[in-house]
Amino acid sequence: MRGVFVDANEALAVIMEGLEKPGDPKVRIHRDPDIKPEQYPEILDGAEIAIVDHTALPTEVAKQCAGLKHVVFLGTGARSYMNPEELAELGISVHLIKGYGDTAVAESAIALMWASARVIAMMDREMRGGNWLREDGMQLTGKTLGLIGFGGIAAEVARIASGSGMKVIAWNRSPKSHPGVTFTDLDTVLAKSDVVSLHLLLNDETRGMITREKIFAMKPGIILINTARAAVVDEAAMIDALKSGHIRHAGLDVFNTEPLPGDHPLTKLPNVTLSAHSAFRTPEASENLIEAAWVHCRRIVKG
Repeated sequence: MRGVFVDANEALAVIMEGLEKPGDPKVRIHRDPDIKPEQYPEILDGAEIAIVDHTALPTEVAKQCAGLKHVVFLGTGARSYMNPEELAELGISVHLIKGYGDTAVAESAIALMWASARVIAMMDREMRGGNWLREDGMQLTGKTLGLIGFGGIAAEVARIASGSGMKVIAWNRSPKSHPGVTFTDLDTVLAKSDVVSLHLLLNDETRGMITREKIFAMKPGIILINTARAAVVDEAAMIDALKSGHIRHAGLDVFNTEPLPGDHPLTKLPNVTLSAHSAFRTPEASENLIEAAWVHCRRIVKG
């Protein structure tokens, strides 16, 4: 049984090679992160396992991949790139990797929160343009952070935020408990939080879940952080709330269209801090990710 890492950037390729062990299944590394979906059949060349970082796998393309039985997706957001149910009907199993970057993403969410509260990116831009902009920031000590969705990343965010003197409340679809976190209903989180941070997987239930109504149910002057998936939020409503000031500032790492076009409305708003879907990108998280991919490959081969 053979595998192919279809869209490896150089950093992940080097880690993949470094973590290979004697007796591991044969995995060929295709060192090109910018492949097109229609290249899958040629790149896989009959391999049973595709390791995928970020390249969409349309169902119609998967039908052309002779021999493909397993997709090891490097992360949890496979639904943004493929339809697991349709692939299952073709006999192709999709394997996810959870928890590899919980600390990395949490630290990025916290960084976006602080940058948003103190409008650091805005002042940086203005100073580079010769304008000595001095803005009042929001002091976060004593403020309430509301977490929507509570898994491993949110637990790390709660740990860091609690240590910095914030009160942490949370809503989760299933009952949860965690030291230092008060769990409550969604309406209370929206109404009581000074900062809302999203930590939801994208699925049929969560797509568009943060509606216009929910955005405007948030406390006026809210800071909104999204390191989860853009599609859980009504983007047009978020932009309207940013323009009106109902959302004081948004820190965003995820977008409906990636890469984000240079003329996108979000790039024109001063009260938005943007990062290029990089919350998970640390050497530590990358090693965790690739080690988990090898574990999947070894398990698949052993049956």
